[in-house]
Amino acid sequence: MLNRPSSRLSRGLSLVALAVALALPAHAQEQPSDGGDAGVEKRGRITPFNGAAMPEGAETGDKSNAAPGKKPGDGTAPSGGVGVFDRMGAELPALPAEKPFAGKVDEAYGAFQRGYYLTAMDLALPRAQLGDPAAQTLIAEILQQGLGVVRNPQQAAFWYGQAAEKGDPAAMFKYALILMEGRYAKRDRKKSDDLMKKSADLGNGSAQFNYGQTLVADNPGPKGLKLAMPYYEKSAEQGIADAQYALSQILVNVDGIEESKRARAREWLIRAARAGFDTAQLDIAIWMIEGIAGDRNLEDGFGWMRRAAEGGNVVAQNRLSHLYVNAIGTRPNPVEAAKWYVLSRRAGLKDDALEDFYLGLNEEQQKQALSAANKYRRS
Repeated sequence: MLNRPSSRLSRGLSLVALAVALALPAHAQEQPSDGGDAGVEKRGRITPFNGAAMPEGAETGDKSNAAPGKKPGDGTAPSGGVGVFDRMGAELPALPAEKPFAGKVDEAYGAFQRGYYLTAMDLALPRAQLGDPAAQTLIAEILQQGLGVVRNPQQAAFWYGQAAEKGDPAAMFKYALILMEGRYAKRDRKKSDDLMKKSADLGNGSAQFNYGQTLVADNPGPKGLKLAMPYYEKSAEQGIADAQYALSQILVNVDGIEESKRARAREWLIRAARAGFDTAQLDIAIWMIEGIAGDRNLEDGFGWMRRAAEGGNVVAQNRLSHLYVNAIGTRPNPVEAAKWYVLSRRAGLKDDALEDFYLGLNEEQQKQALSAANKYRRS
């Protein structure tokens, strides 16, 4: 939602998966023989490399047995089969040379990334005490999360503050939240806003989203949304789902946005939905069904609605029931419709139209719907 300031770190960094492609085995081609089996389908020759047992009396593919003057592969001698390495396909190009790393290796962060938190603490603490902002931030993270040590948010706040003063963007963001909350450090809204803006301007994606939220809260209406939009855009590009969702809403609902940007509204909403943001999943379902910011796609809209409902979004559960009743993007299914209605009703969402539908079912259908709803809650 655009009007709720967020004091939590938005969804984290995405992990990039490295894919290794294996070439498909090449198919051997045999030359047609002069025998009487011209009409018989040719089959691949069994070789010692493909895992099959050699038939009795069959050729082994040993080139030393070839007739004198005849070379395997030139059509004058039988094929000796295809070796395992030949079956791997074309030779892969050489890997590019590694670029030399000229920077200083951070052993403390290396230990942290491998899960050796106490080692990371031991390596980082002397540096932190000497004023290294990266080490101070690392110490703060370990203490804040209680990684290998007793959780100590107050000491974490101290180290975040030290690192923030020295310009570490991540520490600036975390300490801004601490100052905003006022629990482990004296509440200071002005300093919190200043640090949040500095962290955002230095490229921290979470700070960019949160500073955008601050601008919206301090400047109600379209003015605040337009002021926040550049920060939402930068944060969205870094994969922050909250920013992607907020940006999609601005692009559709605020006047005066250039059309090239407005055309990306559905793209941003889909990216937020794919990140697991259930409100985005609900909205993209509605957009696709109603044709908002793009063409109608009832089947995909139904799919997103079901995904949001299965994730526990109560409004999506209610809307999914309507889709089943009216056969929108799916076939009619009264039992499924009743199941999702029961779940949304139990969560406190009243719907007179669905109540009338439910009461119109026969006793067996109601029993099946209640059983399905109960099983869903236990799963």
